[in-house]
Amino acid sequence: MKQELLKGLSEEQIAKVKQCKNNEELLKLAKEEGIELTDDQLEAVSGGFCSMHSALQCPNCGSLEVNTCQFWDCVVYTCNGCSHQWEVAKSR
Repeated sequence: MKQELLKGLSEEQIAKVKQCKNNEELLKLAKEEGIELTDDQLEAVSGGFCSMHSALQCPNCGSLEVNTCQFWDCVVYTCNGCSHQWEVAKSR
């Protein structure tokens, strides 16, 4: 476990992190605990990274403020305007 992933966590949260068997459990724990992961932390545990994508338009509301999270097998887009999410599988 990379030490930078544990920065800012309580002792109780660190103990829970150490019990996680895989990255999926770690991401689930972060969500349950309300832990906001930095882009670097998210990339380290999910195999992906997140960024703002201003050239993409939300198909739901038309907003140009869209967050992009890239993972090994897909890209997940989240609109900052209406919270609409959509996923696109990466071609292999």
